Amino acid sequence: MSQQFIEFLQSADADSIPEEMFGLGRKWLLDLLGVAAGGTETSMSRIMRDHVAEHFAPGRRKVPMLFDGRLASPGGAALASGITIDALDAHDGHKLTKGHVGCGVLPALLSFTQAEQLKDDRGFLASLVVGYEIGTRAGISLHRTACDYHTSGAWIAIAAAALGARSMGLDSTKTREAIGIAEYHGPRSQMMRVVDQPTMVKDGSGWGAMAGVSAAYLAAEGFTGAPAVTVEGEDVADLWDDLGQTWRIAEQYYKHYPICRWAQPPVQAVLNLRKNNDLKSEDVEKIEITTFHNSKRLAKSAPVTTEEAQYSTAYPTTVAMVRGQVSPDDVMEQSFSDPEIKRLAAGMSVVESDAYNAAFPANRISSVTLTLKNGEKLTSGDTEALGDPENPVTEEEVKAKFHAYAGPKLGSERTAALEKAVGQLGNGEGLESLQDLIFAPVYT
Repeated sequence: MSQQFIEFLQSADADSIPEEMFGLGRKWLLDLLGVAAGGTETSMSRIMRDHVAEHFAPGRRKVPMLFDGRLASPGGAALASGITIDALDAHDGHKLTKGHVGCGVLPALLSFTQAEQLKDDRGFLASLVVGYEIGTRAGISLHRTACDYHTSGAWIAIAAAALGARSMGLDSTKTREAIGIAEYHGPRSQMMRVVDQPTMVKDGSGWGAMAGVSAAYLAAEGFTGAPAVTVEGEDVADLWDDLGQTWRIAEQYYKHYPICRWAQPPVQAVLNLRKNNDLKSEDVEKIEITTFHNSKRLAKSAPVTTEEAQYSTAYPTTVAMVRGQVSPDDVMEQSFSDPEIKRLAAGMSVVESDAYNAAFPANRISSVTLTLKNGEKLTSGDTEALGDPENPVTEEEVKAKFHAYAGPKLGSERTAALEKAVGQLGNGEGLESLQDLIFAPVYT
């Protein structure tokens, strides 16, 4: 493991991390917490939190589960909290990782912060930025070196273990072992299997966070691991050489809708056509989507679970046409019986384009053609999802989404207090107010 990696992990702080990156840390933190609050009432989150409470009992180190309050082991709490965020597919991501860094990094960091009784809010923000830097590079590295497409959990484990080494002050030898254990034991789950058959296993983020947390504690006790080839391999050295110079946290994209990023370009195309032509769904006879291969694989047009709705291209596109939005409620089971949505989804066609395939993953492009009942055809042209880093989302949009997702679960007063606590993070007042707000159950 390079000395540069060790030095960055151990030493990156308020003096070396640009203030702009701390601002991005607050932005992604607020977004993640809103998504987590919104995901608490899904069966996926509830089942996992109950499972962790039963099977991951706390020992000497006790960590509350996010928006739950029950105590668990550090690894168990990271698992439950990661699953709760992943239960609503609306959190930030990165094009080249083809996955989501914050979804696993934040739960791991919260576990270490609680377990090791860390109080420095500026240090917490610095560690969150560090987690994004290491996690993003680990994801790109794994995609470069592995023959299959693995979920985020596979590489989040490395970032989680690194944060453990940082939190506990492990020396370079034990840090190397922690990273090696995490890479070896990280869940190399195959993403396209759950794309084809969407279930609660989803992106593996909670399991990656748990594996990384466990790896750090194992290394601290003397457990050894195989060298992490995604960090130490010569063929990926270029990805790690710019630590502290190129800030990958600035490359994350923002999700406007709680669905897979691959489905968002056609959703945006329909919303644009709907608005620009003053359309109602009743005006439309048929929707035709041209997209890239992975987007076409999101094939469930008539979902029966929220997981199938979130991992669909046809369903949210029809929701967008019918309702002019795609909100958390729109991808929950109570919305699936709408006859107008069923009509448009049943008649939809989805085809792939060689040009769009060639552009993926750096660009996710789709186009939509609407055939109106009067015979007219309207075409969107090439469309990408909103929120890419090249066209960053505004602070007002992030806050509005946070309130829309968190407010119904936490209440307006607690939601406003949480927004304020995140905004003040880093002013030296500590983490107590933030932790009080995020670890209490959703119904208080």
